[in-house]
Amino acid sequence: MTQKTLIIAEKPSVARDIAKAIINGKSTSKDGYIEGGKHIISWAIGHLVTLCDPEDYDVKLKRWNMGHLPICPESFRLKPVKTTKKQLEIVKHLMQRPDVDELVCATDAGREGELIFRYIYHLAKCNKPFKRLWISSMTEEAIKKGFAQLKPGTDYDPLYESARCRSEADWLIGINGTRAYTTKNNTIYSVGRVQTPTLAMLVERDRQIENFTPEDYWEVKSIYEDFQGTWIDLSLKENSTKISSKDEAEKIANLVKGTTGKVTELKKEKKKQPPPLLYDLTELQRDGNKYFGYTAKQTLDIAQALYEKHKLITYPRTDSRYLSTDMKPAVKDTIQKLKQSTYNEWIEPITGTMKFTARIINDKKVTDHHACIPTPRIPNLQRLNDKEKNIYELVAKRLISVFYPPHVFETTTVLVETESHTFQSKGKVIVDAGWKHVYNKSVEKKNSDSEQQLPALKKGNAVQFVDTEILTKQTQPPKPYTESTLLSAMENAGRQVEDEELKEQLKDSGLGTPATRASIIERLIQVGYVERNKKSLQPTAKGIAIIEAVPQELQSPEMTGKWERALNKMAKGNFSSERFMESINRFAAYIVQEAKKSKPIK
Repeated sequence: MTQKTLIIAEKPSVARDIAKAIINGKSTSKDGYIEGGKHIISWAIGHLVTLCDPEDYDVKLKRWNMGHLPICPESFRLKPVKTTKKQLEIVKHLMQRPDVDELVCATDAGREGELIFRYIYHLAKCNKPFKRLWISSMTEEAIKKGFAQLKPGTDYDPLYESARCRSEADWLIGINGTRAYTTKNNTIYSVGRVQTPTLAMLVERDRQIENFTPEDYWEVKSIYEDFQGTWIDLSLKENSTKISSKDEAEKIANLVKGTTGKVTELKKEKKKQPPPLLYDLTELQRDGNKYFGYTAKQTLDIAQALYEKHKLITYPRTDSRYLSTDMKPAVKDTIQKLKQSTYNEWIEPITGTMKFTARIINDKKVTDHHACIPTPRIPNLQRLNDKEKNIYELVAKRLISVFYPPHVFETTTVLVETESHTFQSKGKVIVDAGWKHVYNKSVEKKNSDSEQQLPALKKGNAVQFVDTEILTKQTQPPKPYTESTLLSAMENAGRQVEDEELKEQLKDSGLGTPATRASIIERLIQVGYVERNKKSLQPTAKGIAIIEAVPQELQSPEMTGKWERALNKMAKGNFSSERFMESINRFAAYIVQEAKKSKPIK
């Protein structure tokens, strides 16, 4: 009997790609699998196995009753997903075939992919040895290379522990929280480990907007012969331009109009803006939303199609924005392939000057996956729809741009004084477009800064106040979250962070993962807690009501961020799964107690 290797992929399309790459000679497509030579290749359809429901442990738990809570199984049990039971039976049968002596886990290389395979493996009571395929690209070359470098499945046990704990923690908090608040209020109220703190951020922003009281203020603009300035109070820390009364603004405007001022300070500063880091999924989703209005889920689906169907980008569900040292030759090859397409005009200026800086290569920042970049293929853009073209172009241009020099510009700040009042003018001159050259014809130009060009001035120069203008303004409330800004807040566990380096440090303690954030947003909309209003996301009355009812700890982005950090440590073998689950069990019991004490939601 010829011994065979059973390969389990995550989707049928991936199984077909693997079959093309590794089966030599004839292969046969059967019901639910492909067979050829020494290989059998089957697939999941997402999750084929899930955690049992409460009533599977005890039939009395089918009835939602506060007295039955908290429900905390001593050990979790698994069961088939009803809609895909047929495929599960096929995979189980293949696992039990006597001619199969080894398995390969070829599900997506990440936490959820690991869970999909292990749950099938455990439910099938399989004990045959298995290896792990870990690839970030679906090209034939990448698949072959991955199979040449298979690792023992046990190497990924810590990743599985992290995935299992994430799954069980979501079950414990979701089941107990949802049943407790639903039973208390006789209305379905969904509660979740990541979903609830994400909703809490939306509700808090809504409160800030609702409670905001706009305040009028005035500014005085100085109009010189060939440039303009604004009155400024240098005695305040933030150098405010705000004047609190119209009378005061008119007094200043009338006093200085027609006078001759003197340049008291002229400061020139050359600034460098380095190229942005490569894309991880969250950054790609942000830009998809910011520039094209795509939802986080739409961008993920488009990126997944570019990865699986078109083989044009690497694994998109990544949380890394760096590449590993061994990828340098592949990246050079990719740049050469892009050069043979419409991207040549941006590649030509860097031919011969490409350098792999520490902002591109960082082995310590690449764990499960490297950043999302194009694959070394000449892209046939005619085969892509408009949405796919837009997302591919973002990924391609980002890779090209990281090899450009910094964007260099010079800022000039001028202070002009007259009649004991100071006016400030700012100007900006681009010295070298640098990496922004790549975006000079793209949608990103819409967001570029435009500041006035200042004339050649020196300290001590006389400046004529030809005219003045009074501007009436109002303080503005915070802006509602868009999917782009909410993704940032989720990644940084509620902290407003713009600095790219700081973002990197906070990644391990974000809400959810790059792969799950889109589904969390969609879930909040599905259960009626959030509505889309053009680009904005706004909580509904029901969403606000549940946040007002649940304890502060369940709303806390920081607490959920700490759990996510513990799960990330666990995946690296640095945190105990027992310790994590003990804390989750205690928290589930606490939620139930708080629900019992809470006032009914009106």
